[in-house]
Parts: sequence; C-alpha cells; structure tokens
Amino acid sequence: MALNRPTLDRRAFISGRMANPDALVMPPDTEIASVLVQARPDRLAQVEAAIAALPGCEVHARDPKGKLVVVIETPSAGAVGSTLNTIALLPDVFSAALVFHAIDVAASGETS
Repeated sequence: MALNRPTLDRRAFISGRMANPDALVMPPDTEIASVLVQARPDRLAQVEAAIAALPGCEVHARDPKGKLVVVIETPSAGAVGSTLNTIALLPDVFSAALVFHAIDVAASGETS
C-alpha cells in the first residue's frame, strides 16, 4: 500500500514558503521530562513539597539520602527548561539534572 505524501517544492521549502501548508507538522501537545534532584537530606520533605506545588511536577521516588525523581509535564520544551531552572534554584537543592526528555504527541481525534 503506497502512502500519499504531499511533495514539497524545493524552492518553496528553502525560501520558507511551503507549497502545501497542510503538510506542516503541528508542534507536540506535551513535553515530558524526568529530573534527578539532589537536596539536603534533612530538608527533603520541604523540597519535595515545593516541587509538588509547581505546575506539571510530580515526585515519583525519593531516597532518604536526599534524592528525588521528578517528572515534569509541560506544553513546550521551553517550559520544561524553565521548570528545571525553578527546581534547581529552590532553597536546599544542590542540583537538578535532566535525565530524560520525550515528546508525547496527542491523537488528533481521527480514527483510522
């Protein structure tokens, strides 16, 4: 079975004028990231509460030695970066490192 893919005009593509605007891929609906946070062990509960209060953040695991595994879900990659910076700048946080990032493309509502 052959796929009907629209052809792109090379000149239109290079100059920024798409021959078929319907061929454009829309941006993803959700960005998902996993972050490893190292915090002061004696302040872990406070750091966890502060992270859980941030929009799109959920703490999935914790270690009593001060480690948290945080999942961030945002509408854009820029928002992931902003949230990561916010976490890194929280009081009693030593570091926040991005360990995984994925794009979750939502279904368009069409069934095939």
